[in-house]
Amino acid sequence: MLSSRSNINFMGFRRVAIIFSALLIVLSLGSLFSRGLNFGLDFSGGYLLEISYASEVDLANIRSVLVDEGFENPLVQNFGTVSEVLVRLMPQGATEDTETRDRVIEVLQTQDPSAELQRFEFVGPQVGEELTEQGGLAMLIALILIFIYVMLRFRWKFAAGTISALVHDVIIVFGFFSLFGLAFDLTIVAALLATIGYSLNDTIVVFDRIRENFRVMRRGTPEEIINASINQMLARTMITSFTTLLVLLCLFLLGGETVAGFALALIVGVIIGTYSSIYVASSSALALNVSPTDLIPVKREEIDDMP
Repeated sequence: MLSSRSNINFMGFRRVAIIFSALLIVLSLGSLFSRGLNFGLDFSGGYLLEISYASEVDLANIRSVLVDEGFENPLVQNFGTVSEVLVRLMPQGATEDTETRDRVIEVLQTQDPSAELQRFEFVGPQVGEELTEQGGLAMLIALILIFIYVMLRFRWKFAAGTISALVHDVIIVFGFFSLFGLAFDLTIVAALLATIGYSLNDTIVVFDRIRENFRVMRRGTPEEIINASINQMLARTMITSFTTLLVLLCLFLLGGETVAGFALALIVGVIIGTYSSIYVASSSALALNVSPTDLIPVKREEIDDMP
């Protein structure tokens, strides 16, 4: 009987977990193909205006006024202080940049004469397309380098399990934003890369313990050893996830709209990353018939020279 601090049969539920993960992935991919992502200004292009007021302003009222004037889906949020507002607008067809700028300022000054333009920027569609390609390339390169790192540190079976968990996490975070129609911008890409790092760290810690137990627990089956390893690291995993989520919840609730999307993406990423490090990564390695022999260094056979 293998001992551990807790005695939860995680691998006994791996088939249920596989079905659950498959449903989440199908739902995410279905939403991505049917609905797509609600790309923000960083990717779709558009206008950014930073406007200051003499006193605190009502963001909902500003948003309503802009919609009434024909600006579709304006993003209005505080920037710095409660009297400073950041307005993001989608491209306005063939309208000139200066014309759009002047029209927005005129509308906002009609509502509140103290409105004053501090900054104006235009992001072209070509720049947004380049950012989309670079963001996707960054995630692809990260996954390739992680696979190489884990393969060198452990073996390819563990590397395959790690990559399957990371791809699982990224697809589900993408699907979450697609399903709920949340704005997807560069801060979400940063959150996705942070999620990859968090999930990888959690998975490596579990795999380190599995490797150690494979060398110590000679009589256990791979499933028993993996179960014992996960149970031994469970307290550490739960404490790390809880403290991280506590900080992210504070950011989401109190940080304002500027960091809300970033915090939400990380909240989803931490939850699904903790789950995948226990079930997806370990279950994938177990499905590939990982065994203690996979962790024994290959010895070179010395062949005596023939006389």
